[in-house]
Amino acid sequence: MIAGKTYNAKLQLFYANIVEKISDRLFLLYRYYLALTTVALRVSSRTRITLPKGQFESYSFFNLEGFTIFAAQMRNFYININAIMKKITDDVIYIGVDDLDIDLFESQYKVPQGISYNSYLILDEKVAILDTADARKGEEWEENLSKALGERQPDFLVVHHLEPDHSSMIAKILEKYPKIQVVTGVRSVKMLSQFFEMPDIATRCMEMKEGDLLDLGKHKLRFYAAPMVHWPEVMVSFDEFDGALYSADAFGKFGALSKFGFYSSEDSDWSEEARRYYINIVGKYGGPVQALLKKASVLPIKSIRSLHGPIINENLEKYIKLYDTWSRCLPESKGIMIAVASIYGGTMEAAEKLKELLESKGAENVFIRDLCRTDVSRNVSDAFRYEKLVLAASSYDNGLFTPMHSFIHILQMKCFMGRTIGLIENGSWAPSAARVMNEMLCQLTNVTIVEPTVTIRSRMKSTDYPALERLADALL
Repeated sequence: MIAGKTYNAKLQLFYANIVEKISDRLFLLYRYYLALTTVALRVSSRTRITLPKGQFESYSFFNLEGFTIFAAQMRNFYININAIMKKITDDVIYIGVDDLDIDLFESQYKVPQGISYNSYLILDEKVAILDTADARKGEEWEENLSKALGERQPDFLVVHHLEPDHSSMIAKILEKYPKIQVVTGVRSVKMLSQFFEMPDIATRCMEMKEGDLLDLGKHKLRFYAAPMVHWPEVMVSFDEFDGALYSADAFGKFGALSKFGFYSSEDSDWSEEARRYYINIVGKYGGPVQALLKKASVLPIKSIRSLHGPIINENLEKYIKLYDTWSRCLPESKGIMIAVASIYGGTMEAAEKLKELLESKGAENVFIRDLCRTDVSRNVSDAFRYEKLVLAASSYDNGLFTPMHSFIHILQMKCFMGRTIGLIENGSWAPSAARVMNEMLCQLTNVTIVEPTVTIRSRMKSTDYPALERLADALL
């Protein structure tokens, strides 16, 4: 190495990675990869790092004090880009955090745009924290809480929902603030000990029943039970002062606020990720959602503050109407989804021919989803969205090809109902896919399976066209 040589920010990052690998005490830099480039460029624009001669081999070319400052700035920047503290009103502060590192929400749903864990602080005569966050982002959430509190001490921790992505920090808060009371539903009090090994936790709880009021001063939170939306202990609260409905997971959506906007008015397509969230997480519980909507219909709601996604602050009727549609399992849009599970392409070819026939006959919004290669949660969401569905699958092990079997199984779990369905099967020697699909679909409520069921033998041939055309006519 040449003494005094100045290296650019890109090389600087490379050296930082080497140092990180040999010392896990330098803030675990891999956790902050999202912030690394931004901070490095910011620091390097002010100060160039010079490598002393002969020090490369020992990895001691960094001045420890300077690097510690650099790493601390990087860590703080990382916290700041995930922690979105925002003043909503004079005395209500958003203290939630974005999670941009998560790959699978609930360890099963892809969230390429992240997720938000929403939490609020009400600074009134009494101070109330409304929900916490996932432990994954506990440090950022605690930082927000501390800044928002200032010199004040919290009196209450309101727990609307005990799922760990909203409640993981409860024990820490109880330890840090010995006088704080947990305000939650009766069912939650019974469940708290399942999550936290604190013998006295129930004695620090204020149990809320239907219609009970938590008086903070100006702000008065009225509680309503919302069992099975989507856990049994869930309660929502309505602030009678500012008209805010704290709706737990209802009206939630996938996506970080830093990606989609803090308010629904800033989100160009709220429904896309909200639908995917609802259908896959809440969708099975349409009846309980309808019960909650009935309670909400008599409240003078001005905004909806869910535990995931933006604050709904405009045109509430539009969002409530969507929730009403989804919870009654009604089709939201006209269209025909063709879901395909093809092994070597023969079944896909038949599906493409059916699409061509449907469009030639005037059908609108016909589209194909390859179940083997596309996100299953999006496929399930779109199956609920549209009024008609075609299932095209290969036979496999004297049954049904696995991706289609899994897809229909999820539709069963989510209480898919009230749709018109067409079937295409493929089998080279003993077609069995249609039999299994029929058996599974017969367990659904109010579905119509149109005739004919089209059977393809290995590859589609011209002799198969008439059956495909009859199926197209039956779907129109």
